[in-house]
Amino acid sequence: MSMIDERYELARERVMEILGENVLKEEFQAYFAECAGYLAIMAEEYNWIAKGGLKNADLEELQRHNEICHIDLLGRNYDTHFANPAFAVKKLGDQYGQLLAAVSANLHSLPGYVYEQDLEQLVIRMELLLELYRVFLDAQEELGTIPSYEEVRHVYYWYMSDYEDHFAEKKIADLVDWDLDFARRIIEESDLDDLRYLFWYGEYINENQWRTAEFISQKSQEEIDKIASAFTEGYRRGFANANKPLHKKKSVNLRYPIGFERIIKKAIENFREMGLEPVIYRTPGGFHGAAVNRQFAYDHENDAVLYMDKRFVQRSLDCKKRAWEAYEEKANLHAGPAVFLSYGEAPFEPAMKPERLKLTPEYIALSGEYASANTALTNEYIIPYERSFTMIAFPIPEIGEDYEAIFDETTKVNTLDYDMYSRIQQTIINTLDKASYVRVKGAEGNRTDLTINLHTLNDPEHESLFENCLADVNIPVGEVFTSPKLAGTNGVLHITKLGADVHNLEVTFKDGRVSDFTCSNFETEEENRRFIFEGIMAKKEGLPMGEFAIGTNTTAYVMAQRYGIHERLTGLIAEKTGPHFALGDTCFKFSEDVKVYNPDGKEIIAKDNEISILRKTDKSKAYFSTHCDLTLPYYDLGELTAVAADGTEYVIIKDGMFVLDGTEELNIPFYA
Repeated sequence: MSMIDERYELARERVMEILGENVLKEEFQAYFAECAGYLAIMAEEYNWIAKGGLKNADLEELQRHNEICHIDLLGRNYDTHFANPAFAVKKLGDQYGQLLAAVSANLHSLPGYVYEQDLEQLVIRMELLLELYRVFLDAQEELGTIPSYEEVRHVYYWYMSDYEDHFAEKKIADLVDWDLDFARRIIEESDLDDLRYLFWYGEYINENQWRTAEFISQKSQEEIDKIASAFTEGYRRGFANANKPLHKKKSVNLRYPIGFERIIKKAIENFREMGLEPVIYRTPGGFHGAAVNRQFAYDHENDAVLYMDKRFVQRSLDCKKRAWEAYEEKANLHAGPAVFLSYGEAPFEPAMKPERLKLTPEYIALSGEYASANTALTNEYIIPYERSFTMIAFPIPEIGEDYEAIFDETTKVNTLDYDMYSRIQQTIINTLDKASYVRVKGAEGNRTDLTINLHTLNDPEHESLFENCLADVNIPVGEVFTSPKLAGTNGVLHITKLGADVHNLEVTFKDGRVSDFTCSNFETEEENRRFIFEGIMAKKEGLPMGEFAIGTNTTAYVMAQRYGIHERLTGLIAEKTGPHFALGDTCFKFSEDVKVYNPDGKEIIAKDNEISILRKTDKSKAYFSTHCDLTLPYYDLGELTAVAADGTEYVIIKDGMFVLDGTEELNIPFYA
């Protein structure tokens, strides 16, 4: 028996004993019994899978096991579960409740690891619970009371710190090691017409994943090939258009939602023809099932406040440095992510629970420093100017009764005429290159009034400010973009609905940086600002306008209007349906010195702004590790006008219609 097996048997035996004990104060005994009961279920799942139960089970049994793994967080069960900070605080008190709810949430990350048969992940969480239980037992026996909060918190702190080397190595291996093939084997070795495979991931599976897989199983191979080819060809074009050496690479990070496996299987074949082996790992942005409970995820977004301090940050960076060194060869051969997204989830407006852990100024500053250092470390091993990416998105059934029609329309949107858009967008760019600034105003009822200052062209014959963005890194086709000059970029951006979750977003810019922000989601201004700060602002003050773009995909816009789904579009498609403004880094971060050319041969020179240029003197001040696109849809757009230095005005869009000569074809979908 191996050491990890011995630890497992000892830990499992002690966890089971907790279920029969009654020595602590009632509410704390109830907490440990609940956690121990869940770990016992995870142990049973691990053993069942190890004995071959997973592959031999019928559909009904697989569905039952899937529910067992996730039932604690489903629906009303979560209301009275200790993973819910509101319930935990009610039962255990303020500090203990928040901390022990975070521990419970950590334990509930286990199903995926269990299904991958990663025994160590199960063992260390069992040992975490047992160490916490021991601390409570000792305090009860010696003092007749509960331990101090700091003593309990230190157990969790040292658990996160002690195992950070393990966590760091797993993260880096999952990113670049193509020999880790858990998901790839599900895709390539399963009969994808037998939908039992959906339950082999260990993720929560609901109707979205089931109906998606069922619908795609009915598609012809020709349709599957068309979608997969749009996806993988976009990736190849991204390297070609940016003059990056795809031939030097051997792996691609492939991310996708569960249910799309037939398409992903063909994509794997296409990538292999390029010489790339897919690396697929389990993250919220990688292969995934449905969110078990979006409120649960929101409630625990800030749990790192419990352990992130300077000592932990340095420990984490040291561990990641060692992990990168161990995987240096494969990291250097990594080409970057290819991301297959889904969209169409129902609106979600989180409950702003006072029991949820709150960010502190110290944590915000420290997490920003950590993100910058972590990014810099990644860039030492995955070479920025040699990597690229691509993204594409398709709907899920939750989008509504027109799901199948919307899916087929999305295929059309994602495969529009490349050459036509190249020609029309070049016409727009030729006009924008004459401008000193761009003026954007909202339609009646929309308060947008922005001036976007542009860089100066010194050699208009050979240079351009805007990139002609086609169907490569950002699919679908349909935008021209630049990195604006921050000084002189001023005004208000008002978006009446940003996706399904943000109402009346209002962002004020002063010299290109966010000076104020709010929304109308909640009753108090404090709640509104916190919601935007933690989400859109990525917990960072004074974000710059890193990108200004004009979306030109009127086909996507008309699709959204026809089916009433504009608020449910993914940002990837939504950004093509009007001008958009990105908060954070420019589109060229880490690759500013790579020469990039438009199809007309002109070099794009507006790749930096006054902040990103600090990379030449102090990289820690140049980047924000966020890029959040905010789109002003055509229906909210009154006017977009390019203004030359001599005052000459070139109106590009008026009342939501393209009016610039040479762009008339973009209006055709409006009349279809």
